[in-house]
Amino acid sequence: MKKLKLGYAPTRRFTFSAEDAFKYKVQIRNKMDSFGMDIDIVDLEGLNEEGLLYDDRIGAEQIAEHLQREKVDAVFFPHCNFGTEDTVARVAKAIGKPVLLWGPRDEAPLENGMRLRDTQCGLFATGKVLRRFGMPFTYVTNSRLDDPVFERGFKNFVAAANVVRHFRSLRILQIGPRPTSFWTMMCNEGELLERFGIELHPITLVDITNAAKKVEKSGGPELTEAIAYIRDKLDIAEVTEDDVKRVAALKVAMKKLAVDSGSTAIAIQCWSALQDAIGIMPCLANAILTDEQIPVTCETDIHGAITSVMVQAAAMNEAPTFFADITVRHPENDNGELLFHCGNFPVSLSVENKPKMRKHFLFDDHSPGTHEGEIRGGSMTLARFDGDNGEYQLFLGKAKGIAGPYTRGSYVWVEVNDWPLWEEKLVKGPYVHHSVGIHANVIPALYEACQYIPGLTPDPVDPTEEQIRAWLRGSV
Repeated sequence: MKKLKLGYAPTRRFTFSAEDAFKYKVQIRNKMDSFGMDIDIVDLEGLNEEGLLYDDRIGAEQIAEHLQREKVDAVFFPHCNFGTEDTVARVAKAIGKPVLLWGPRDEAPLENGMRLRDTQCGLFATGKVLRRFGMPFTYVTNSRLDDPVFERGFKNFVAAANVVRHFRSLRILQIGPRPTSFWTMMCNEGELLERFGIELHPITLVDITNAAKKVEKSGGPELTEAIAYIRDKLDIAEVTEDDVKRVAALKVAMKKLAVDSGSTAIAIQCWSALQDAIGIMPCLANAILTDEQIPVTCETDIHGAITSVMVQAAAMNEAPTFFADITVRHPENDNGELLFHCGNFPVSLSVENKPKMRKHFLFDDHSPGTHEGEIRGGSMTLARFDGDNGEYQLFLGKAKGIAGPYTRGSYVWVEVNDWPLWEEKLVKGPYVHHSVGIHANVIPALYEACQYIPGLTPDPVDPTEEQIRAWLRGSV
């Protein structure tokens, strides 16, 4: 997976100290490097003597061409003094990617009354011109280099930019149509393409059946590796060796089809034609692929697959997602709820060392291929991208794992701040009973990403929008 590329375009203005601006250019770069984020930084070194952006129309064109040539995913314009607002705006407009605006807090005036930088004043000016240019941007409170709010804001911006870049290049492998009775899984393919540039790559269940049978018959190192993984990570006492091989073959076939089609997520019709064709459930295959950063959603949930990619990207692809039904209320905790699915949660999240590979407990054929057991609790984010009547929103909420009764399938009981409020939002829409969870706080990054995705409105339930903004400002 390619790293996010961040353009680093520090700016100064000629009327203030060039020496201090250069000093801060170096210090800010060192600070960014100290955060340890796995990103590539594209700077301006070599374009001029200072490696800074300043008042020069030709320089702006050269800088924009340089950043475009390097295919940056976002641009950071730290104001090392007042900065040059028109040049920043021209470069930002030419690049057309997420923009971060920040500057280090000014020192006290010198004894002779002179000020070296006036950084804060310049940030006001640049914000105004960016708005004139119609450019959305992220702003981090004017603060000292070592203030926590800068690190918080910088990391959150990078995560938000990662969401945007993955969202803008989304292609989903659709394996089969939605189940007949699942009207909730309807989506508007044309609208997704026209409004967001999201592509679907549909194939039939015959295609995946033939591909899986071919893998099973021909073998190969990928199949051997998948079989070994299942044997090593799961208790397979309730199924046969043939069952293990068929599930492994399905996993290998799905991954190859996703890679060959350039898809970053999969939505599959998981029942019941697939069971008639190859005699297994795809749940465990889904779980293994999701652990490998190719999230798979059940019941051909296209919007769920979109959510999965966004949530995964917000965590900088460092944690697996899990795709869950929001199912029943906790029998004792009025703010508790069961997150469940038949057997598709990533194996890495299981609380047991060797969770069970089992036969499906619900359908009459009881086909093998599920992966059952409780997953770990702790703090997590729950999210859902969805739309009704041409309006799209992103549900955002935080939850924490709690104890609850045993149930079949993959599951975790969670507690939220105000379940009746959650329930009202989910029922009144535009949402359904499916959600995507992750063991990370990615709500601020997803919230910030929405401003760069026209037509998508963030819909946070906990924390609220004002609480998110206060956190980003460093007020809490």
